Amino acid sequence: MNSEELREYCISKKGVVESMPFGPDVLLFKVMGKVFLLFSLDNSTLQFNVKCTPEKAIELREQYPCVLPGYHMNKKHWNTIIVDGTINSKLLYEWITDSYNLVIKGLTKAQQKALSEIN
Repeated sequence: MNSEELREYCISKKGVVESMPFGPDVLLFKVMGKVFLLFSLDNSTLQFNVKCTPEKAIELREQYPCVLPGYHMNKKHWNTIIVDGTINSKLLYEWITDSYNLVIKGLTKAQQKALSEIN
């Protein structure tokens, strides 16, 4: 996975908007105004932050050396994934989808309904 593949996968999800609110070096992906993934364009090795349940966050950190507590994020709910070739793309995409779904689950019923109505 490279940064363009990561970006394409994120924006392919329903209701996703990308932005650069922290300047030209950090790309943020939101669904209904809530962040589910961000990554720096500066790093030589791709790494990105995804949201997790607290239990899953710890489990992934214990199982995979390339999964760290979320850099500059709430470490209880966020992990930083270093894309160093030790994890296959299928699993990386699964973690991104899990983050997206976790954010959707936390939306209000009205926001969830509005998202379901987006084509």
